[in-house]
Amino acid sequence: MDHVYQCSRCDKTFSHNCKLINHVRTHTGEKPYQCSHCGKSFIENSQLTRHTRIHNGEKPYQCSQCDKTFSQSTHLLNHLRTHTGEKPYNCSHCDKNFSLNSSLIYHLSTHTGEKPHQCSHCEKSFINSGDLNRHTMVHTGEKPFQCSNCDKSFINNGDLKRHTRIHTGEKPYQCNQCEKSFRLMSNLDKHTRIHTGEKPYQCTKCDETFSQNSHLINHLRAHTGEKPYQCCHCDKSFITKTSLKIHTRIHTGEKPYQCSICDQAYTQYTQLINHMRKHTGEKSHQCGHCDKSFTWKRNLKSYSTIHTVEKRFKCNNCDKFFKKKKSLKKHQKQHSSIVKKKQMDNNTSHTYNLCESNVEVKEKQTDSISIETDNLNEPKTEIKEEQIDPMHEEDPLSL
Repeated sequence: MDHVYQCSRCDKTFSHNCKLINHVRTHTGEKPYQCSHCGKSFIENSQLTRHTRIHNGEKPYQCSQCDKTFSQSTHLLNHLRTHTGEKPYNCSHCDKNFSLNSSLIYHLSTHTGEKPHQCSHCEKSFINSGDLNRHTMVHTGEKPFQCSNCDKSFINNGDLKRHTRIHTGEKPYQCNQCEKSFRLMSNLDKHTRIHTGEKPYQCTKCDETFSQNSHLINHLRAHTGEKPYQCCHCDKSFITKTSLKIHTRIHTGEKPYQCSICDQAYTQYTQLINHMRKHTGEKSHQCGHCDKSFTWKRNLKSYSTIHTVEKRFKCNNCDKFFKKKKSLKKHQKQHSSIVKKKQMDNNTSHTYNLCESNVEVKEKQTDSISIETDNLNEPKTEIKEEQIDPMHEEDPLSL
């Protein structure tokens, strides 16, 4: 029977004494193997060997399917599963499978909520020791991994590697359902949920579900009213860090997203994309009920109600129904304009009739005056003739 070596501080047992010695160092904190490049210390010599490859760039493990090389054999093994599609790590709580053990551990925490590794500087706790070590550097300010293309430095080599892809343009993670590719595996995972419709993150206060954990966290703040990100220029605070970043550009005037065709620049990437459609004429938002397509999503949303929304708003002046209240109001204005026009026509007609009546009265008065004038002239002649007394008329014979 093989000899068993047991730790005197915990219940763990080991098949080899050297493994027990390395384990005991996790209790004592002893790290006898120090890096000559940066001063970092390690419990095991093998850990120092792997770490040294970060500095000398050595990658002795090459993939037989492609040209990629790796500094650790475990990294090569994990990479090979992207070619084979193998997912050997199964969740005991659900049907999900994973290619990496670390991915399974992360996933299990969604079921158990367990975070055994706690920070000694703050109250945060983590699923694994690697995350705790990276977090601890936030407190110490240590960033040992520096980019050779710019002045940025990072807490770990993985962050540096991911950052370097910004400079190289490398997008090694490709979606197998469409042609999109991504710099980060996590971004590919998020993108894949667009195709599958998976929303594994559910709100405990309502029935909303989300495809990303960050979206759930932001949603929960809508329930609590928490706005942890405050502007240093004004009193405004925001639910998300991204919202604060966009808001800050109002104060700084920064417009980092510039059009490659004209001189227009924007504070948000989405604004630039919307602007570019003016140049390209792209109408990517298509109606699911007919052949119409739109440049803007909001226009599609508004148009789609023609197919889906019931006509609930009825006009009181006629029998027409409308889907939107504003459409009803617009229609009712046509009725009111017709009524006003009729009133104006009636007023004009009444005024015209009054004018005609006045003209007739004036004409009658004129006729009356002329008659009277005639009568005044004629009687004078008649009166003269009547004033001659026939008795006094001279007889021509007497003359």
